Amino acid sequence: MSEPNPRVAVYPGSFDPVTLGHLNVMERASRLFDRLIVGIGVNIHKDPMFDAEERIELIRRATEGLSNVEIRPFRGLAVNFVRECGARVMIRGVRPITDIAAEFTMMMANRRLAPDVETLFMIADGELAHVASSLIKEIAPVASDAELSRFLPPAVVGAVRAKMAQRRGPPAC
Repeated sequence: MSEPNPRVAVYPGSFDPVTLGHLNVMERASRLFDRLIVGIGVNIHKDPMFDAEERIELIRRATEGLSNVEIRPFRGLAVNFVRECGARVMIRGVRPITDIAAEFTMMMANRRLAPDVETLFMIADGELAHVASSLIKEIAPVASDAELSRFLPPAVVGAVRAKMAQRRGPPAC
């Protein structure tokens, strides 16, 4: 582990799938820091839509215009991953109403575990502030591609459609 760098931030999450809200936070955080590391959390107790490698590829495509963004998978506590990356700042994307209490509790626990790591809460801009990956999974089966594109980067819309078709299997005769 290297000496913590205040110009490096880590944005950990599951990003399953990455949304325009996530991307908005990534774009803004990448302007605030010299380097932004997006950490793809791997939780063996969850059944994700996309595996870690697929999520990394989707985020790579969505952030290809951001030269200072790096994407890495991680296991375990996010605050430990932040330290392993040599960072002192953890970015947390929050939705105004639903996430604040849980994120505040997590921030306080992280301060006990790693007092040298600061948490920076960022809310996605305007109409993206309510978008969650769980919302996408709920509406994707009934929403059109145009409707999904209001919430997802273009490459992710196609990936969600392909994943849903794969999970459904071939049509019955």
